[in-house]
Amino acid sequence: MTGFSTYAIHGFRSQQKDLHGALRTPVYDSVAFEHESAEDIYQVFSGRKPAHAYSRITNPTVEEFENRIKLLSNANAVVAVSSGMAAISNTLLTLAGSGTNIVASRHLFGNTLSLIERTLKPWGLEARYASMSDPLEVQAAIDDNTRAVFLETVTNPQLEVADIKAIAGITSRKGVPLIVDNTVTTPYLFRSKDFGVNIEVISSTKYISGGATSVGGLIVDNGNFDWTQSPRLEDWTRKMGPMALLGALRREVYRNIGSCLAPHHAYLQSLGLETMSLRIEKSCANALTVARFLQEHKKVAAVNYPGLKESEYHEVAAKQFANRFGGILTFDLQSRNACFAFINKLKLIRRASNVNDNKTLVLHPASTIFCEYPEKRLQEMNIRQTMIRLSVGIEDVSDIIHDLEEGLTTL
Repeated sequence: MTGFSTYAIHGFRSQQKDLHGALRTPVYDSVAFEHESAEDIYQVFSGRKPAHAYSRITNPTVEEFENRIKLLSNANAVVAVSSGMAAISNTLLTLAGSGTNIVASRHLFGNTLSLIERTLKPWGLEARYASMSDPLEVQAAIDDNTRAVFLETVTNPQLEVADIKAIAGITSRKGVPLIVDNTVTTPYLFRSKDFGVNIEVISSTKYISGGATSVGGLIVDNGNFDWTQSPRLEDWTRKMGPMALLGALRREVYRNIGSCLAPHHAYLQSLGLETMSLRIEKSCANALTVARFLQEHKKVAAVNYPGLKESEYHEVAAKQFANRFGGILTFDLQSRNACFAFINKLKLIRRASNVNDNKTLVLHPASTIFCEYPEKRLQEMNIRQTMIRLSVGIEDVSDIIHDLEEGLTTL
């Protein structure tokens, strides 16, 4: 097998066969797992024997989902967690600590920014912001206390696309792991390991879940970083070598924080994986058609989508994402009031905060996911009051465009 969809559907064929011959891994909705003897369970808890003991640490259904992602990403190890935010927070807590810093994109998703500034900063973690479009600025921000560089494949909602291979070259020379949030592109559009990324975090709630069926997240260790260079993982590297990050997560941070993915959610997301490539292809095609329609509409002030040749990020996005540009776009109207009036007129398109659902969703970012920030900060992050974010789904594109047209004619 070599194809992405084939791997996504069949996973690891070498897995232990189901007792009844079921073609799909059962949902193991069990907290604990019995062992044959005291010696046996001792071996499991001490890490000497691979087996399941408690679902807060590992679970058979979750493990099957992790293994499929590992296969699709060509990764060293994968840990599935309860949400995309859990993936980011667990990763940062594993690598960094008080008195250290991370270098992050100036354009971060609102909740990620809140995590760094309002949750982790009081505990002593410094955030240094740099333009990921300027590798030299990123390089200048890194020092001996830098524990990671963090960016998103496509920023949400600015839709900035960095040259990730160039950033990876800098972090490799500096001996600092590169963490990339691959939520809106997934391993289907962007194989992060091929571009030098060390850790990939994903909100599997989005494209992977198959239509917003469940909340989940993923931490993907690509196995291409020497963990002896990460001070917080020195002891783990001596114990576990290239599996140091996995060890620190499973037996410390992930275990202690309690970020486990529910088995039923793992089941739903494994199911979502089977059709993900089809849905992404349709979503990307629809988004490009919608972007071109909006670009020509006289009541739309501006359209931002990497798939448009006019976008400053078109060339790098085409190179990194194999000429597919994701399902998210933004466009500007004349005012905030116009944005609200337009959104309120929509009938097919849903007013909701998720992205990469099967349904097309609309949102006013400044008043929702960035509502906790003052106007000055919004301007610094290029979040405009006139901006609308559209997450384009997989409906018939003619119906999406009709709804947009109806909304725009009322302005």
